[in-house]
Amino acid sequence: MASNRIVRINEAIQKELSALLRTVKDPRVQDTMISITRVETTPDLRYTKVYVSFLQEEKVKDAMAGLKSAAGFLRRQLGSNLQLRYAPEIVWALDDSITYGARMLNLINSLGVKHDDEETDAE
Repeated sequence: MASNRIVRINEAIQKELSALLRTVKDPRVQDTMISITRVETTPDLRYTKVYVSFLQEEKVKDAMAGLKSAAGFLRRQLGSNLQLRYAPEIVWALDDSITYGARMLNLINSLGVKHDDEETDAE
């Protein structure tokens, strides 16, 4: 279980990175809808793993390359904005849980099974 301090730092990093992503000039990042789903920081604050999800599946590879190239800029901005002793090195990780969930929902809907609430409405 992470300490409360690490949890607060993770939330602050997630919030700050979400705002900073809008300032990145790289077109691979600007032209893509990116969501930061989770942030995990090591206890020594040297590394932070940022899980990102993309709305457009076809742009994932280019957007990940854009994020990796902007990592230095984002790390510098993060360090100055959050005033941490160490600006953590950002490691990007793809989180496909949103895409997976949408795909499962489509599969369930394609089965044509009635839900319980639809049956009670008909009565």
